[in-house]
Amino acid sequence: MSFEFKELAIPGVWVVEAKRFEDARGYFMMSYRRSVFEAGGIAERFVQDNVSQSSRGVLRGLHYQLDPHAQGKLVMPLRGEIFDVAVDIRRGSATYGKWVGEHLKADTGRMMYVPPGFAHGFCVLSEEALFTYKVTAEYEPSAERGICWNDPEVGVEWPVREPVLSPRDAQLPLLAQAELT
Repeated sequence: MSFEFKELAIPGVWVVEAKRFEDARGYFMMSYRRSVFEAGGIAERFVQDNVSQSSRGVLRGLHYQLDPHAQGKLVMPLRGEIFDVAVDIRRGSATYGKWVGEHLKADTGRMMYVPPGFAHGFCVLSEEALFTYKVTAEYEPSAERGICWNDPEVGVEWPVREPVLSPRDAQLPLLAQAELT
């Protein structure tokens, strides 16, 4: 099989390992195949692809969209290394307010799937990172929301102490005050 699937500590969040075929010319890697992902436990329909480039220390997040525009995301660095985070924001969930994080490097073929109902963010650990992600709903600006990257109640253990944030991300509310789906 071209992929290995490992569900993380919060059900629904997955690490996906894609097999890379390398030789003297470089490598080939399949990054998505619907039938294999469905068989592996991720039966989502992706409708949009996004690409983000950032430099060392940049932290983007923690972002989400309100229903009915909530997005599942299949994320993968194409260049560099990131620390990727998913926070469960589903009220009533047994893991509400909990987070999982994974180091993802471009040269490994490692991806993370973050389902709808989660806030998502990442920080860049390498000099630069080029990051791509497929989403299950189209971007809708009026539905875009977020929570504070360093909310003490969530307690994400980011590997950067003084991240570079956008003005918007620096003003995001704590989870307790956030508008949720």
